[in-house]
Amino acid sequence: MNHFDRLGLPTQFELAGTEIERQYLQRSRAVHPDFFQSGGNVEQRASLDASSALNESYAVLKDPFKRADYLLGLLGGPGAAELKQMPTAFLEEMLELRMEIDDVREQPDSPVFAAMEDQLQKRQAGLLSQIATHFAAIDSPHTKTSIRQLLNAGKYMQGLLRDLYAD
Repeated sequence: MNHFDRLGLPTQFELAGTEIERQYLQRSRAVHPDFFQSGGNVEQRASLDASSALNESYAVLKDPFKRADYLLGLLGGPGAAELKQMPTAFLEEMLELRMEIDDVREQPDSPVFAAMEDQLQKRQAGLLSQIATHFAAIDSPHTKTSIRQLLNAGKYMQGLLRDLYAD
């Protein structure tokens, strides 16, 4: 059973966060270990296993980048280890942004910090939008490769945001 099936969701990238959470909460009530404390060891173990699997599914599907990565794998697309390349121009831009972040990070209350944060978040949202567009038209190995490259770029953006907030 895959993560989408476990939460009773369609196997697609575009999913509402509220629906993911609703399905998770509904299913977690049915398998939560607290409801099986009076059961035997087999029942308790099954409940723990089901709850753990449900938690993992929720963690993957609620994060759009993790969801895209997981879905791409289900569809036979390349994994992160198989395709690491990114355009040189993108990598050069990321290097420049990283240097800017080093300067800005020390001024968390400044307008420059807020502008950098906004720029990175918009860039990340743009990548998610491109990923959604590609999933909507997923019909060729080239599209799957493009999604992988966008996911690789998304990981860079997440790293830059993490660096921006680091102390």
